[in-house]
Amino acid sequence: MIKKIILGSAVSIGICTLVFMPAAAQKKQQKPNVLFICVDDLRPDLKVYGNAIVHSPNLDKLIGQATVFRNQFVTQPTCGASRYSLLTGRRPRNITEIKNEAIEQRIAGKAKTDVPETFVDNLRRNGYYTVGIGKISHSPDGYVYGYNDPKSDKPELPNSWDEIPFDAGKWGTGWNAFFGYADGSNRQGEKGEVKPYEGADVADESYPDGLTANLAIKKLKELAAKKEPFFLGVGFFKPHLPFTAPKKYWDLYDESKITLTPSPDIPENVNAASLHASSEFNQYKLGEEKASLEKPVSDAYARKLRHAYYAAISYTDAQIGKVIDQLKESGLAENTIIVVWSDHGWHLGDYRVWGKHTIFDQSVKSVLIVKDPGSKGGTVRDQIVSSIDIYPTLMELCGVKTLPALDGKSFAPLLKKGNHTDWNNVAYSYYNKGISVRNDRYRLTKYFREKEPVVELYDHQADPHENHNVAAKNPSIVDELTKIWEKGNTGLFNEPQKTNE
Repeated sequence: MIKKIILGSAVSIGICTLVFMPAAAQKKQQKPNVLFICVDDLRPDLKVYGNAIVHSPNLDKLIGQATVFRNQFVTQPTCGASRYSLLTGRRPRNITEIKNEAIEQRIAGKAKTDVPETFVDNLRRNGYYTVGIGKISHSPDGYVYGYNDPKSDKPELPNSWDEIPFDAGKWGTGWNAFFGYADGSNRQGEKGEVKPYEGADVADESYPDGLTANLAIKKLKELAAKKEPFFLGVGFFKPHLPFTAPKKYWDLYDESKITLTPSPDIPENVNAASLHASSEFNQYKLGEEKASLEKPVSDAYARKLRHAYYAAISYTDAQIGKVIDQLKESGLAENTIIVVWSDHGWHLGDYRVWGKHTIFDQSVKSVLIVKDPGSKGGTVRDQIVSSIDIYPTLMELCGVKTLPALDGKSFAPLLKKGNHTDWNNVAYSYYNKGISVRNDRYRLTKYFREKEPVVELYDHQADPHENHNVAAKNPSIVDELTKIWEKGNTGLFNEPQKTNE
């Protein structure tokens, strides 16, 4: 009798296990969701990167729970091309792939093949529901059309998204919103007769990124009800030009206390051909001063512009905070990977340049924050990583084993505690007829041009702001680093190059 009772109890326990355990087990085994936040033109101006002035409480809080990479470098310092390499996990191999039109020309309109067009497509093929809001590829709303044209129905990434919603608000189209001002006007509509900044006394939703945050919140509520894992990409415009943000974010700063660049002049032993004349910035014709390599803008104007840029960062930080708060409120945070990535850096007067489009640290170093539910977080990594490493990392974290040929390497091990001394600290960047390699101490750049010098070497131990080209004084170091540099020479500049800003 006792035996029967024990057996019966065991059966009952087994039945209870079958009835009550699967929900918890399924939750543990479910693939993680991904919230991927792209921020346009955000250089690493956050406290963890050494800027104590910028107000970014939401990103600061996330960093305390995540792994932050202080030395992540993009492959191309221009929006469309940088995102092309991010999405494909590949270094550029032809001139098209270093232009803003890279995605339009290399992916849009192409038929589906056995090779995923992007890592988003790869996730979609492996059971993920994919949603892209805002600027994830190059276009602000995911469709191919010109700045002054009506919105088209041709997606930039034809096989990557289940949905690409966007709220263009009073601006009407994505491109108008991207270059938009609070009154509904935009740079192209005003033929450039606008300032490069604005601080209207308006609500967050009076600028496009406020609408994007609201749309992302709405979409998260919908995704919480779905059974399949999701990838939600949210692309914020600011701090891309024009530097616009509601007045309350400007009010966070005392302009007189904003510091200026530690690199006000062209670096020593560097040809001006390694830089540029800030033509994108100078398109804003009502700016008080024009930028030029001939001389810096005044200190007062430089502070005004930095103030505007920082206000735009704070505005975007607030929108990111809203989205992450909704993720938690929806009960999704414990099983969602959060990535915050910016597509490149930006020169705020460094070397007299206002803009990106160089292969100096200021332009190719960008923000990378990764919160993996499987890791404890609160970790700062100084290893050198590349934006092309993000593709294989996400696939590993999401359990996707089918990978095309990639140039990147998963940094998933760096999300866990430990020293990880075996990491290969190398990242390559390409632009302006040049290829640059960065390791944990040096940056070596070689240009395919006639204007001398064509070789630049910066020692970050002695010169963290890259103010002194010491290549001529260190031929043995140049020779040693050239061996590493050669591994990143994809043959890109074996054909004639035409680039534009």
